[in-house]
Amino acid sequence: MSRPGAILRAMSASKAADPTRPPVKVVRSARRRKTVTAYREGETVVVLLPARMSRREEDHWVATMLERLERRSRRVVPGDAELERRARLLARRYLEGMVEPRSVRWVGNMRARYGSCTPDDGTIRLSDRLAPWPPWVRDYVLVHELAHLAVPDHSPAFWRLVDRYPLSERARGFLIAKGMEEDED
Repeated sequence: MSRPGAILRAMSASKAADPTRPPVKVVRSARRRKTVTAYREGETVVVLLPARMSRREEDHWVATMLERLERRSRRVVPGDAELERRARLLARRYLEGMVEPRSVRWVGNMRARYGSCTPDDGTIRLSDRLAPWPPWVRDYVLVHELAHLAVPDHSPAFWRLVDRYPLSERARGFLIAKGMEEDED
């Protein structure tokens, strides 16, 4: 699906095909000024570029974005046992052991939130959409949910606990940029 004014070009038409490289579709847009984005669409990698970029810049950005997508796909995603171990470590380190989760696991049915907890039984669930994101973002969401085991609301006391995690502001910014966290003041 292309937008009006976008220029499409299939890569590797003029280059020798690399059998290890996925097919690439470049989409140039006059509306895009600075940013370059890439995503997978089935087996094809779609790279979105500003229309004004030179062919050399295009080649550079296609290679860069392919490498970024490859690195992201190689990230090791922790299983439920590792996630629970990490939550216990974070509770000791940042919440001085004041909470002890009974269960921490990934779930695939969360679309509007990235985590939830049930303070009554000490269970924490994280959306599996967080799995490929940086570990410090997962740690923030774990600390957020752990803090709910002590303070079930979003009061100033709750945020004081969450802010003990040194990357909390950075992680909130990451989640806001991804469109998953509402600005809660």
